Amino acid sequence: MKIFINRNLGTERMKELEDIGYDIIYVPERDFRNLKREDVEAWDNIDEIYSADVWFTYMGFDQFDITKMKNLKYIHLTSAGINQVPVEHLIKKDIILSNNTTGYAIPMAESVVMYILEVYKNSRKMFKYQDSKAWKTDMSWIELSGKRVGFLGTGNIAREAAKRLRVFDVELWGVNTNGRFIDGFDRCFSINNCDEFFRECDVIVGIMPATESTTGLIDEEKMLLMKEGSTLINIGRGNLINEADLEKNILKFRGVVLDVVEEEPLSTESKLWEYENVIITPHNCWVSENNIERLADRVIENMESFIKTGKPKEYLKNIKKGY
Repeated sequence: MKIFINRNLGTERMKELEDIGYDIIYVPERDFRNLKREDVEAWDNIDEIYSADVWFTYMGFDQFDITKMKNLKYIHLTSAGINQVPVEHLIKKDIILSNNTTGYAIPMAESVVMYILEVYKNSRKMFKYQDSKAWKTDMSWIELSGKRVGFLGTGNIAREAAKRLRVFDVELWGVNTNGRFIDGFDRCFSINNCDEFFRECDVIVGIMPATESTTGLIDEEKMLLMKEGSTLINIGRGNLINEADLEKNILKFRGVVLDVVEEEPLSTESKLWEYENVIITPHNCWVSENNIERLADRVIENMESFIKTGKPKEYLKNIKKGY
């Protein structure tokens, strides 16, 4: 079985794939990232690439014509998000899709803890004091203990973050599609009935996938429900927050943390750069020295299952929903 790979997993892990039974066609993403489709169509090995049964990639869908991959049965993404994927074609051709939902959970969970503490302990202000060599006590620090932290999304990342936040003696609430209870949370709400969630949480963390029901979910109506002096963090998908509404209501928040925005990179003209209560990081919260090893573990586990049973161990059961 042929696998077209765009991310090197290291010599040993690539050898594991070969031992399982895969013939590897390896083309790193850097080789085509800035090319047009007509450029890659002229490659000498394009016919071999298009003959692959499995594709392991992140962003090759603009450069390679998936409609010419007649043998393609399964795609595994290096990312958690699937916005780049031609979903309708996969559904039409019954192509299985899996993503990297677990690989980034730990570094993103740790980032959530960091972001909350940065807001509560005024890290941005303290770093400015340090840069100016100013020894100033800041009496506006507050405790995390006893607060209510809410997660929009109760998947792997939220559960890992909740596990770490529990030691701070916080109450943990979550929102998902139908309000089903998730272990590790004290209460859960459905996405269609979550006004109480927005009214009562001290911190709200967005970790939802980009779907029709989540786009613009945090708009002015929801922001007005939120507590004065609350904290809003978004590490999931940039379109979860209506940024125009956020700019209008920004001063009600103790802190806003944006690791993702509607259009990346964030324009230098955006007013969001200017507010003292806003922390911006460049889609960075997933970064870790252990990512490649976790990704390789998931890929090899799925690929071994696929070659034995025709299905990966973990995959998206409903691609249209985005998870």
